Amino acid sequence: MKKTSTRLADGRELVYYDLRDDTVRDAVDHRPLERTVTTSEVRRDPLLGDSIAVASHRQGRTYHPPADQCPLCPSQGERLSEIPDSSYDVVVFENRFPSLAGDSGRCEVVCFTSDHDASFAGLSEEQARLVLDAWTDRTSELSHLPSVEQVFCFENRGAEIGVTLGHPHGQIYAYPFTTPRTALMLRSLAAHKDATGGDNLFDAVLAEELAGERVVLESEEWVAFVPYAAHWPYEVHLYPKRRVPDLLGLDEAARTEFPQVYLELLRRFDRIFGEGEPPTPYIAAWHQAPFGQLEEFEGVTRDDFALHLELFTIRRTSGKLKFLAGSESGMNVFINDVPPERAAERLREVASS
Repeated sequence: MKKTSTRLADGRELVYYDLRDDTVRDAVDHRPLERTVTTSEVRRDPLLGDSIAVASHRQGRTYHPPADQCPLCPSQGERLSEIPDSSYDVVVFENRFPSLAGDSGRCEVVCFTSDHDASFAGLSEEQARLVLDAWTDRTSELSHLPSVEQVFCFENRGAEIGVTLGHPHGQIYAYPFTTPRTALMLRSLAAHKDATGGDNLFDAVLAEELAGERVVLESEEWVAFVPYAAHWPYEVHLYPKRRVPDLLGLDEAARTEFPQVYLELLRRFDRIFGEGEPPTPYIAAWHQAPFGQLEEFEGVTRDDFALHLELFTIRRTSGKLKFLAGSESGMNVFINDVPPERAAERLREVASS
């Protein structure tokens, strides 16, 4: 992998990640852009104890542009985009309309391929490995920013999810705090460790799932399963078998095997609802240990956390979505329409031949 860092016309950082070491990236962004001004502010809820970001400038972000005006495609002739070069393998740049910025963190866009009509599931294993390497490098770089406590790499896929740009891409949020979901896991880790005299909760969950009926696919280094208490109709958790706290901890064997496992998982998601159905909308979310201090989670260290990816769709059956209504949105109590065991069975049924 070759990494080349440059700047866009308004001062934002852009990083090319290339498969070939001899690739030259010297294209200049000629757009007449003014320096990006954001109004991002993080506010803490005194009752719930969590934080929210107020980012009113995002009201003006690009919204469903025509394919020939996509800002994530390479620049071509007179059509200038966020990527100055005429081609790329993987590229990462600071979001022009970030939810978090400055002392409130940072937001980046990750373009998986220059092909506007592609998808992550359609990438080659070599391309998918390059994305993994880019995620890992950005996690490392962002973790060193003084305002950053946790790095979150994710992909929103599909209009039903709320995606406003059709080009295959994901995002990276670098939060100035530990996110609520992660804090819940850390508290559960601490309680389990205390109750069992030191046992790791992630290890216990993984061992139980490996011995059960909800495993979707398993390889030498990775295992994917539908969790016992899945929140979503089709939800899969992907774990490396050797516990590591973040993407930086993956060894070469796990990195080499990841593309094959993950691409197969994504392709199965697209086959859940049968032939002729539109691509399955999904969210793919990497859960990594925070880089900040963990004193409030007594007895827990970063090494107790287990890196894993959660992949889920809001489609519950053909042509029908799972909406978060009163119980889910009002009380955070999910009601799942598909038994996790049946979801796992279906995801095994649609394996590649």
